[in-house]
Amino acid sequence: MTRPQRSRPGSRSGGPPRRGGPRRHDGPPPSGIRGDGHELGSRLHDLDGASYGAYKGLAGRWAMDGFELEIRKVQADPFAPPSRLRVTVPPATAQLPAELYRSPVRARALGSFLLRALRRALRGTPVTVDAGGQEVLERSAVRIERSGDAAGTVVVELGAPFPGHGRRIAGHDAARTLAGDLPAAVHAALTWQRADQDAATEFVDTVEDSCALRDALRDNGLVAFVADGAVLPRASGVDDRRLRDGVPFAAPESMRVTLPVPHRGEVTGMGIPEGVTLIVGGGYHGKSTLLRALETGVYDHVPGDGRELVVARPDAVAVRAEDERSVQRVDVRAFVSGLPSGKPTEDFSTESASGSTSQAASTIEALESGADVLLIDEDTSATNVMIRDARMRELIEAEPLVPFVDRVRPLHRGRGVSTVLVMGGSGDYLDRADTVILLQDYRVSDITGRAREIAGTVPEDDDTPFPGYGHRVFDAASVDPEVRGRRKTTARGRGRLTFGGDDIDLSAVSQLADPSQTTGVGLALAHLALDGVTLGEALDRFDADVARGGAAALAHGSLADFAVPRRHEVAAALNRLRPARVARQERDGSG
Repeated sequence: MTRPQRSRPGSRSGGPPRRGGPRRHDGPPPSGIRGDGHELGSRLHDLDGASYGAYKGLAGRWAMDGFELEIRKVQADPFAPPSRLRVTVPPATAQLPAELYRSPVRARALGSFLLRALRRALRGTPVTVDAGGQEVLERSAVRIERSGDAAGTVVVELGAPFPGHGRRIAGHDAARTLAGDLPAAVHAALTWQRADQDAATEFVDTVEDSCALRDALRDNGLVAFVADGAVLPRASGVDDRRLRDGVPFAAPESMRVTLPVPHRGEVTGMGIPEGVTLIVGGGYHGKSTLLRALETGVYDHVPGDGRELVVARPDAVAVRAEDERSVQRVDVRAFVSGLPSGKPTEDFSTESASGSTSQAASTIEALESGADVLLIDEDTSATNVMIRDARMRELIEAEPLVPFVDRVRPLHRGRGVSTVLVMGGSGDYLDRADTVILLQDYRVSDITGRAREIAGTVPEDDDTPFPGYGHRVFDAASVDPEVRGRRKTTARGRGRLTFGGDDIDLSAVSQLADPSQTTGVGLALAHLALDGVTLGEALDRFDADVARGGAAALAHGSLADFAVPRRHEVAAALNRLRPARVARQERDGSG
């Protein structure tokens, strides 16, 4: 591939503002422009000591040196959420090589790189930018125009707490930030002349290779891929960066595959095939670490993360037990039947599900939202919905639960849904597994043959079908984000969302990447067109809207920073929204 060329030394386009502040522009300002950077700084100095509300008079567009600053919303007082800013850097200033944003994937990656560079450049200032963590997500914080005369324009959304002394404006501090620190950071981070060009190119190429690997999975009969040399352990439970000196991954020879990618040429590693895969091993040997890497493999990762070339199918969904969650009219008869109360299980509701019932419901909900791979860890599962050994079957005849072990093969054979399970305490799944992987000291072995010797059987598909289930149609009026006429969707960290007048507990939805994605879930819920269609159809429309319009499709006037969520996390939030009501079910016609 031809690498983008560096700008000529000494080029003046996109350079930093001259010492002493931004230069004035000749002639009248463009239509709608309040003034230039020098005038903005002067206004702020003049406002020093004025009532805090006078900041509102600065709202609008300002022509800075080589870019435009728009003050979009001014906070009401020093204790309110930060003011919102927009920076627009035109192509003549940014000078980004078109090669780096020619496709949506590359534009997303380049945008993520620029956000991270801007965050570094703004350190020590009060200005914030939503650059994210280890995942490379579609974010509202950045947009790179890809077509027309505006191609190569960079638009970035920021937050800035306007300073005050009590309820008086700290104008000198504000001038230093808005007319000094911010322009310097913009030129340092958002112009190709000043960028680390090799790092930018590597970042974009890495993300494109990751996407190519993920796209290749289905055609190669795989549900996931882990590249040789990947580092899966994380620094700690609260630090998602790679563990220093972590054991590099090495694929067992029997599972080694080589896949082509655009920039590295070929990548070799372990391919996890379709079907039923067990991950076994002793405690603390890396089973859950591998599964967690597969959970996050639905996203791309930054270079140096260790999981850049660890990918899973886009519709892989983690399922777990979740005591006390609400369940709304879910068809759980595949796993629950013949309740002593006589309550029907093909249309089951409860305000406080048990661990087993919640996992049964979550499994059906994942299928309803379009999952084609289930990721399950025995440590977060309800034992009685996972297994039921021969002795218990003989001892207890009137058991309403049908364990997942009885459904896992019909689920693949009849529905095409594969399962990857972490199991360390039960051998029941050895009879059902197509592939068995052993983790020992974070090293992987294929022990499928040995497992079949121990089980004494080879997995066979019987004629038992996986039961059909109802596809739900929600009452759109019951999914209301408004409180007293104002839309309210606010993330409270990664695991909790305020939607309208209600809180949604998302702590068990493990594939949410960060709080900005949780905010995106709230906006997506408000965006869903639920009227008269099944949830699956509404999610299809959501995907189509995002494919056409990106993050902007979900904003609907919101100035909040957010990342675009997957359809599965949007469905998970809807399923945990207690006021949500299901109007009816539509049968899928398969039993």
